Amino acid sequence: MARAEKTAAVAEIVDSFNDSAGAVLTEYRGLTVKQLQDLRRALGENANYAVVKNTLAKIAATEVGIDGFDDLLTGPTAIAFINGDVVEAAKGLRDFAKANPALVIKGGVLDGKPLGAAEVAKLADLESREVLMGKLAGAMLASLSQAVYLLNAPIAQAARLAGALQAKAEQDPSILAGGAGTPAAPAAEDAPVEEAPSSEEAAAPEATDEAAEPAAESTDA
Repeated sequence: MARAEKTAAVAEIVDSFNDSAGAVLTEYRGLTVKQLQDLRRALGENANYAVVKNTLAKIAATEVGIDGFDDLLTGPTAIAFINGDVVEAAKGLRDFAKANPALVIKGGVLDGKPLGAAEVAKLADLESREVLMGKLAGAMLASLSQAVYLLNAPIAQAARLAGALQAKAEQDPSILAGGAGTPAAPAAEDAPVEEAPSSEEAAAPEATDEAAEPAAESTDA
C-alpha cells in the first residue's frame, strides 16, 4: 500500500471512531462473503461493519486516544462502528454470532473506554433505549395520573358537598336563612310581658310628696 493510501485509510478509520458512539471488534475468519453481507444488513443503520487492516487500526486507535486494542487486533479483523443504538448493535452482533459461530466478538470501545468480550456481552443483555424510554414514559404517566388524582380529589369532594347542600336547601329553604334547625325570632305576641309594679312600689312616690307638704307649712308658721 502506498504511503498516501495508507494515510487516507488511517484517516478514514479515525473518522469512523470519532463519529461513532462505540465500536465492536470482531474476527470474521471462516465467514463467507454472503454471511458478511447478511451481517451488514442485520445491523442496518445501527452500525457500519468494515474490514480493516490491524496495523492501520492500531495507528488510528492511538490517534484517537484508545488504549488496549493491540492485543485484540490479531487475525482477520472487522470493526462494527456503531452509529445508532449501542445496545441494539451489540444484540445484533451477539445474535448473529450465535447463528454463525465463525464470527468472534473480541471486544470493543464505548465512550473512549475499551471493553472486553464479556463486557460487550453484558451490553447486549441490556434493554434497548426504546424499551427503557417506554418504561420511563410509563412510569412518568403513572406518576402524573396519581398526581392528577390527588389534586382533583378535594375538588370532587367539594362538588359532592355542594350538591348535597343544594339538595338539602331545596327540601328545607330555612338553610339559606341561617341553617336548618335555627329557631326564628319570637313574634311580638309571644314576647314576655313585663310585670306591673306592686301597690307598695307605686305608692312610694306619693307618700314622699305628702310628707314634704307639712314640712313646708311648719316653716311658714
